[in-house]
Amino acid sequence: MKKESSLPEGALSSRDFTKMACAIALPIAAQNMINTLVNSADVVMLGYVSQTALSASSLANQVQFILGGAYYGLMAGAGILVAQYWGKKDTVTIERVLGLALRFSMLLSVLFFLPAFFCPGLVMRIFTNEKPIIEEGARYLKYISFTYLLQGFSQMYLAVIRSKERVILPAVTSSISLSLNILINAIFIFGLFGAPKLGLVGVAIGTLAARVLEVLICVIDSMRSKDVKFRVSRVFEKGGVLIKDLLKLGAPAMINDIAWSMAFSMYSVILGHMGSDAVAANSVAQIARNLGTVLCFGFANGTAIILGKAISEKGVAVTRLYAKRMVRITSVAGIVGGLLILAVRPLLLLFAGNLTKTAASYLNMMLLINSYYVWAQGVNTCWICGCFRAGGDTRWGMICDILDMWCFSVPLGFLAAFVLKLPVLWVYFLLCLDEFVKIPFVIHHFNKFTWIRNITRNEEELA
Repeated sequence: MKKESSLPEGALSSRDFTKMACAIALPIAAQNMINTLVNSADVVMLGYVSQTALSASSLANQVQFILGGAYYGLMAGAGILVAQYWGKKDTVTIERVLGLALRFSMLLSVLFFLPAFFCPGLVMRIFTNEKPIIEEGARYLKYISFTYLLQGFSQMYLAVIRSKERVILPAVTSSISLSLNILINAIFIFGLFGAPKLGLVGVAIGTLAARVLEVLICVIDSMRSKDVKFRVSRVFEKGGVLIKDLLKLGAPAMINDIAWSMAFSMYSVILGHMGSDAVAANSVAQIARNLGTVLCFGFANGTAIILGKAISEKGVAVTRLYAKRMVRITSVAGIVGGLLILAVRPLLLLFAGNLTKTAASYLNMMLLINSYYVWAQGVNTCWICGCFRAGGDTRWGMICDILDMWCFSVPLGFLAAFVLKLPVLWVYFLLCLDEFVKIPFVIHHFNKFTWIRNITRNEEELA
C-alpha cells in the first residue's frame, strides 16, 4: 500500500476510501441479499409444494433472467453517463439520461411481455421437454409477464439514482416490496388466512404486487426530489448527441449482458434436458450462488459509481489507484462469499423440501463447485462491469463474454451432455469453467488502463 505522501493529489487515504466504498457498496449488497433471501424462501416454499413446481418456476424465470440482463446492460450505459455527469453536478443532463433510458427499457419490457403472455407454452418448450413442467411453467409465465411492464420503469429509475450515490433508497425499496412479495407468496402457496392454495400462480401474484409497490415508491420519490425528477416529457424528447452516447455505451453493454444471460439460460436448457432432478438441484444451487455473490457484487457494482465519478472529478491517476483498491476489496468479498456457501450448505440440504435422493446428491456437489466459482465471478464482474464500464469501455467486455461463453462454455456443455453423454455433475463442472478461462485476458486489459476515459460533454455539445 502506498504511503500517504505518495498518493495522487485529491486521492483519499486507504482508510477513508474503504469507508466511502463500504458506504456505497454495502447498501447495494444489502439489496442483493434481500432479493436472494426472498428467492430462497420461494424455493423452499415451492419445494414443499412439489419438485415439478420448483423446476417450472426455475425454468420460467429464465425469461426474466434474460430480460434482467437487457435491463442491466441498459442500466450500465445510463449509469456510466450519470456517474460521470454527477461528478460535474450536471443534474439537467442526468434527467435527460433517465428519460432516454426509460424509453428503451419500456420498449424492452413490451417485447418480452408479448411472447410470455400470448404463447407461454411455446416459451417453456425452449427450456424443457417434460410436459408437466411445461404446463405448470406456462400458467406461471402468463401471470408473471405483467411484472415486466412495471419493472422496466422501477429498475431504471432506481439504477439512475443509485449512480448519483443515493444507494439507500433502492435498498429500502427492495426491502419493502420484497417483504410484501414473500408475505403474499406464503399466503397463496400454503392457503393462509383462508386464501386458496394457488401454487405457482400465487407466487406470480406476489411478485406483481411487489412490482406495483416499487413503481409507487419511485413515483413518490421523484415528486419529492429536489434535483433529478422523472418527467414524461424527457422520455419523448429528441436525444441529440446524448442519445448517441447512451447507445454507444449502452448497446455493447446490453448485447454483453443479454449474451451472458442467454448463455446462462442455455446452461439451464442443457440441464433441463438431462432430467427434472438436475433442474431442481440447479435451481437451489443458483440461490446459493446468488447468496455467495451478494457482497462481491455489491462492491463490483459500487466500483462503477466510484470510478465513474472519479474520472470526471479527480482524473486518471486517482482513478487507477481507486480501481486497484476496488479489485482487492472485491476479491476478498468473493472469498467470504465462497465460505458463506460452505457454511449454509448443510441448511440448504436440510431444507431443500421434496427433492429426490438423486437431486439432493446433485445439489451437494453443485454447492461445493459454487463455493469457489463465486470468487471468479465476483472479480470478473468488478473488472468488466465495474472498472471498464466506468471508463466507457463497454465493447471489450462484450467481445470477451461472447467469445468465452458462446465459443467455449455453451458448445462444451452441449458436447459433454449430448455427444459424450457425461454424467450431470461432470457437465455442471465443465459449465462452471467459464469465469476462470477469461481471467488472464481480463487482467491484461485492466493493467493497460486504456479503458479510463472522460466521456462527459460540455454544454455546447449537449445543446
